[in-house]
Amino acid sequence: MSLKKLFAAGLLAASMVGALGVASASAETFALVTINQQALFFNQINDGAKAAAKEAGADLVIYDANNVPSAQNTAIENYITQKVDGIILVAIDVNGVKPAITEAKKAGIPVVAIDAQIPDGDNVSFIGVDNEKAGGEIGKFYADYVKKEMDGKAGVGIIGALNSFIQNQRLDGFKKAVEDSGVDVEFLDTVDGQNVQDVALGAAENLMTANPTMATLYATGEPALIGAVSAVESQGRQSDVKVFGWDLTAQAIKGIDEGWVTAVVQQDPAAEGKAAVEALMKISKGETVEPTIYIPVTIVTKENVDQFRSMFN
Repeated sequence: MSLKKLFAAGLLAASMVGALGVASASAETFALVTINQQALFFNQINDGAKAAAKEAGADLVIYDANNVPSAQNTAIENYITQKVDGIILVAIDVNGVKPAITEAKKAGIPVVAIDAQIPDGDNVSFIGVDNEKAGGEIGKFYADYVKKEMDGKAGVGIIGALNSFIQNQRLDGFKKAVEDSGVDVEFLDTVDGQNVQDVALGAAENLMTANPTMATLYATGEPALIGAVSAVESQGRQSDVKVFGWDLTAQAIKGIDEGWVTAVVQQDPAAEGKAAVEALMKISKGETVEPTIYIPVTIVTKENVDQFRSMFN
């Protein structure tokens, strides 16, 4: 059997397993196509979507693309063939996936994009964070911190995911806010963590080794932040490097408690997953949904971290 046929068979089998326990033959079936199931963020999206689907009496199947953009296209094409009632998409390549979204629209299957906006796409709605704006918020916080706590001068290294449209937006917003602040910040190297923890760790360690006097790090997503935190700890730099980033983890909270992880942008991924299922349910009933639904973020610091601890117990 060819790899393509094996993939299709596996996807069909996963969908059949996901459909077990259906309340009735007429229940809506939605498919969630995600990036990976390694990052806590994506698993929290899954959890929110599962809870909302259960409450609505709908069936939800989840496909893990394991960080492969083309796999998302193939999954959507297979779900079109299976005639699901709606698709929730956390896109890797927001431009590359557009043809598959258009095919879903032609088939009468609505697509709701979560987290990553599809530029001029045929999805019915986008649910998530205004990533560039939130990048600006953490950038302003960072600039204020440098001004108040670092005598108005610092060098910053970036750990990003250069294949991620949304993480590039977070970097652009951060940079613009810092530059507009007038604070004397030198942008040092930007390294690619590829949205994979082990890769991000190696990239962060290389970044720190190449810039031994660097005083701050900015990480654009959860794997990048884990990599940054782990690199600071492995090199014993907790006393002279401050970390800023996105998406809380238990490691980041430990760093906040110790005073060297300074601020983390925290999203509400479970709320995004919930809102996506609710949007598809409205559409299935003939109702309309807003084309853009923004979910607020919180900048987590030592002052407000306690309210997030229970997430990691």
